[in-house]
Amino acid sequence: MFDPNISKGEAYKAWITTPKKTFVAVDTNDNPIATYYLKPNQPTLGAHICNCGYIVSKSARGKGIARLLCEHSQIQAKEMGFRGMQFNAVVSTNTVAVNLWLSLGFEKVGVIPGGFYSSGSGYVDTYVMFKNL
Repeated sequence: MFDPNISKGEAYKAWITTPKKTFVAVDTNDNPIATYYLKPNQPTLGAHICNCGYIVSKSARGKGIARLLCEHSQIQAKEMGFRGMQFNAVVSTNTVAVNLWLSLGFEKVGVIPGGFYSSGSGYVDTYVMFKNL
């Protein structure tokens, strides 16, 4: 979960510098429409579990791109030697994302009560979701 007012430098570090890999999906005109990063969820002894972050542009939503990104990220993660994938903070009110991750075999393994502040809904729960690879 990134601050909507994140600086360009902070965004670059979070999305490009820190992750092990970053992927960008483009449309037929080579315009970026989606991206994800892949990195260890924890350092050293927890580094066999990966974490991903996904962004799909508003113009590309509802076209199955997030599903393709997640499927691609699982293949990449396996190739990189990761044994599992964990999402640390899936916002409970983002039912599209929650249902997508569930349909791809992820399980809700934890709840953080009030873990996200939504400008429209106030404090809402976040889920920790996990899938063995």
